[in-house]
Amino acid sequence: MSHPYQLIWFRQDLRIQDHAALWHATQAGSCLALVILSPAQWQQHNDAPIKIEFYLRQLQELKKQLHQLNIPLMVQTISLWKDLPDFFADLLQRLEIEHVYANVELGVNELKRDQAIQQQLHQQQKEFILFHDRTLFPVASIRNQSALPYKVFSAFKKTCYQRLQHGLPQCYPAPTQQQPLSLDVSYFQLDNIQQLHHDYLEQIQHPHFAEWQVGEDYALTLLDQFIHTRLADYKTARDLPAVSGTSQLSAYLNIGILSIRQCLQALFRQQHGHFEIQSEGQQTWLDELLWREFYQHILFDFPQVSKHLPFQSSTAKISWRNDHVALAKWQQGQTGIPIIDAGMRQMLATGWMHNRVRMICAMFLSKNLLIDWRKGEQWFMQHLIDGDLAANNGGWQWCASTGTDAVPYFRVFNPVTQSQKFDPDGVYIRQWIPELAHLDHKTIHDPYAKNQALVLDYPKPMVDLKHSRLRAIAAFKTI
Repeated sequence: MSHPYQLIWFRQDLRIQDHAALWHATQAGSCLALVILSPAQWQQHNDAPIKIEFYLRQLQELKKQLHQLNIPLMVQTISLWKDLPDFFADLLQRLEIEHVYANVELGVNELKRDQAIQQQLHQQQKEFILFHDRTLFPVASIRNQSALPYKVFSAFKKTCYQRLQHGLPQCYPAPTQQQPLSLDVSYFQLDNIQQLHHDYLEQIQHPHFAEWQVGEDYALTLLDQFIHTRLADYKTARDLPAVSGTSQLSAYLNIGILSIRQCLQALFRQQHGHFEIQSEGQQTWLDELLWREFYQHILFDFPQVSKHLPFQSSTAKISWRNDHVALAKWQQGQTGIPIIDAGMRQMLATGWMHNRVRMICAMFLSKNLLIDWRKGEQWFMQHLIDGDLAANNGGWQWCASTGTDAVPYFRVFNPVTQSQKFDPDGVYIRQWIPELAHLDHKTIHDPYAKNQALVLDYPKPMVDLKHSRLRAIAAFKTI
């Protein structure tokens, strides 16, 4: 009598190293693997074509790795998640599967999807076994003294630090090669990755699109290079958009080519895995990783942020301006504020934007233009290769003063001042706004400030920064 198989369902975790669900599945017996492609669901979630194209390329790498492990990979296209329970019912009837393994995903729609599948599996006397793999600590495990979730990052971080002092989360071993299976899974191998990849590649209109490389080894090399060459200067360099000072690992973390545990282990490798902070750069990057952690926990504990609702319910009363023309100028990098336009054009051209500039652009839209932050959140998700629901929503609500631990409503970044401080020589602006490249270091940040008659192939500022700041403050005072 043959033994039943374990099924590992890959989602936003396309790797074989340090993979909680995969490791546990391989320990339980011979495995099959599954990936479900859901184009209509991706569209509903505003996933960027460049992000999907990146995912599909990594999926092909995963397929090769699983082949070396003798783990058959079934790839199915099921456009909407509502149809998944029926698919699993059919799959489990046709194949002798004991349990289904996967890693937890935290959005409201993802949790509902998994609950429906769990119910379906229970009807067939099967188990759906989920693991916490996207975060350092399981959601609902970081609590204050009242056993409630944290709403402020500093307190959340303090508790995380205390937990880390008891030991860093360890990485799972890579699975070993299993015996080849004499199982025909061709019925469930509707492999149209190539066609989907072609379709999404055609949607990418980035004129400067530089293909992001895929592969676990490549991602781990990027991680090591960052630790060895940029970590020491990270605290300062991360805010300079003209400098490669950030880790640029977010896209790899987002679809799970890289794990958060691997990042933490690399960060403390010189301390032999002990939680000993020895530099400002090390602490600053750790805090950035914990901001990511914080927003993942917020997504689970406060599901309204998955439902297009502000974290702070009182801010739902804000009267946002419905200005389609202003929104379009912001989206296309035609605001007349150079640092804003440089950032928006960088995103349109490459699918990525420097984090400091993301904050400046987000605050400009939500405060100076007083346009609903959700429109900006959506635009970012539709264009970023690293678009992550938790981090993107958390960042936008922070900038709009509607979220957890948000910037006070009366604090509004002046984009010109930010530009002068973080891109003092205008190098970043010149890269993305060539029509201003001939201007001197001072003029380039605010070209028309001292000469309204200056003739440039570049728009004048669409709003007065001082007046629009006061307008935003007045709007928040009314709630």
